[in-house]
Parts: sequence; C-alpha cells; structure tokens
Amino acid sequence: MIVRIMGEGQVRLADSHFTELNELDDELLAEVRSGDGDGFRRTFHALLARVRELGEPLADDVLEPSELILPARDATLEEVRALLNDEGLIPTP
Repeated sequence: MIVRIMGEGQVRLADSHFTELNELDDELLAEVRSGDGDGFRRTFHALLARVRELGEPLADDVLEPSELILPARDATLEEVRALLNDEGLIPTP
C-alpha cells in the first residue's frame, strides 16, 4: 500500500505491517475520543514514526496514487478528530 504523510512524502508499506499499525491507530482513536492531548501526541508521533521505519520511501520524483493519507506531524487533536472514522486513520484490512 502507498501511504502519504502530509508534508513528508510517500512510502510503500507491506500489508504485513498493518496489524501493528492498527494497534497504534486503535490507541490513537481512544485518546482522541477521550480528549487525551498528551496521549494523542505521543501515540500519533509513534504511529508516524513506525510508518517511516517500516515503509520503503518512494523517490520524490515518483508520484503514485496514495491509498492512505496521514496527517502531518504537527496536526492538532482537533484536526485529526475531523479525519477519523469509526476505524481510526488506518482502515482495517
């Protein structure tokens, strides 16, 4: 799957990584719903870090359609809340 982090670029992620990412996404969803700002920031940064670590970066001159777009690192709890659906930011495979 091609994932874009807004303001950073795209990475290719193997489907096998989504179980781990969905665990972080579930934590993030709970923190956003409860309004836990500190927990949100910690988990959101951990989620983005894992996407960067697990993903294979695409070259800047390669532009492929992103199947998943994640907010920028500096997104606020309110901005992320507006993007969430019942599954969180990352759809369950």
